[in-house]
Amino acid sequence: MPSLTSVARSRDRSGTAPKRRSLLARLLRRAGLWLFLLLCVLPPLVLFAWRHLPPPATPLMLLRLLEGEGLDYRWRPMGRISPDLARAVIASEDNLFCEHLGFDLTALRSEVERALAGERPRGASTLTQQTAKNLFLWPGRDLARKLLEAWLAPQLELILGKQRILELYLNIAELGPGIYGAEAASQAWFDKPASDLSPAEAARLAVILPAPRDRSPHGPYADDRGRVIQQRVGQLGPLLDCVGPTS
Repeated sequence: MPSLTSVARSRDRSGTAPKRRSLLARLLRRAGLWLFLLLCVLPPLVLFAWRHLPPPATPLMLLRLLEGEGLDYRWRPMGRISPDLARAVIASEDNLFCEHLGFDLTALRSEVERALAGERPRGASTLTQQTAKNLFLWPGRDLARKLLEAWLAPQLELILGKQRILELYLNIAELGPGIYGAEAASQAWFDKPASDLSPAEAARLAVILPAPRDRSPHGPYADDRGRVIQQRVGQLGPLLDCVGPTS
């Protein structure tokens, strides 16, 4: 005949497993709810705000600030940024910006395949994806960030539209150590407002974008690459229609 102690232990063990499963289920439901809020609810709410308001800062700006860099960020509406800079950025970074829906499926598939094969991703983000990264994500080229970019990019296209995406990108892109956006970069590199940039100066600023902490708009490389970007601007023609008419 089992003792009272053994019966009590048996009851404790039989009740512990269901309690643990119930606790795990609650934790998973809670984690799923938070994940849903972070991925499906928060981004649209933030984007509706940024549809009309300038972001006060971005995660990258705050990260660089914590690393000891300065923060030169001066928001300017599109009407106070040279359209030559918008064209140069599209020609340099994303030739199909005015036509795609946020991301290039072929380029994205290639990036995922490279990451799964253990190779270093090349980047190849659209301007929409880069804007999503700047607004919400962290620097780097890991697979998780690329997938989040692809998730966020169509939301930017739907809620913001091309003109606003371009306006945001031109204002928050890193264009030198502690330098963010067209106005700060134009003042820092050329001592003039972004509205007064010449086509050549705009092209040389676009040269910085792939490596803003290592490149300058001055020097032989910037001159050569800037001329290539200017030539590409002339070749794109209707692919630049979302920027507006040539001034």
